[in-house]
Amino acid sequence: MTIQWTAVALFLYMEIGFLVILCLPFISAKRWQSVFNLRIWSPVARFWNKVFLTMIIILIVLFLDAIREVRKYSIKNLGTDAKLMPNMHDHMHMKLFRAQRNLYISGFAVFLWLIMKRVVTLINQLASVSGTTAALQAQADTANKAAKKYMEDNELLKQTLMEGSGDKATAEGMELLRKEMEKLKEELKASEDALKKSECDTDGLKKQTDGLAREYDRLLKEHQELQNVQSPVNKKED
Repeated sequence: MTIQWTAVALFLYMEIGFLVILCLPFISAKRWQSVFNLRIWSPVARFWNKVFLTMIIILIVLFLDAIREVRKYSIKNLGTDAKLMPNMHDHMHMKLFRAQRNLYISGFAVFLWLIMKRVVTLINQLASVSGTTAALQAQADTANKAAKKYMEDNELLKQTLMEGSGDKATAEGMELLRKEMEKLKEELKASEDALKKSECDTDGLKKQTDGLAREYDRLLKEHQELQNVQSPVNKKED
């Protein structure tokens, strides 16, 4: 293998290893987000989009070069030179094998590069949504506890009103009851808003997951079409 294809193969192995690490079940999305937000990545973050596009262009160029090499060495009729040089046929087969190997290496490298970027993006989004959902759940629990406390206070107020005597005691009790009811309504409204926001975030995460599934199916279909390009070549060789 030449230097460029050795570099592409190493890059492919690095992509596979990184994706395997990202898929480890015992590392949570929040932990990955904390790793991605480390200060050592801040100089690279500014140029990340440029680096991504540059790698895509380089890999696509190498992929097209591999296709050209495959077509070049797929010519079956070698002319009179094949009779003069018996080893030329084997040499051409060796060249064709190397070109096909380079084609698969570059194709998988492009495919996994796109998948890796998408996985990192979804991990960050999942971590953000998980943090928001946890905060909203904590607010909802606090509101529920406050609502229970106010209900208990209301019961005590009702008992006080029933046991109290005179218009003054009744008026004070009613005023306290009104204030407690207003507070209870505010807390319940805040709890409802928090729950609605949590449901909206959950729906957004579901839509993003569905989008990832569709994107993965599309990329897989494109990769299958690229492999089908080589099917006529393999049939001719057989």
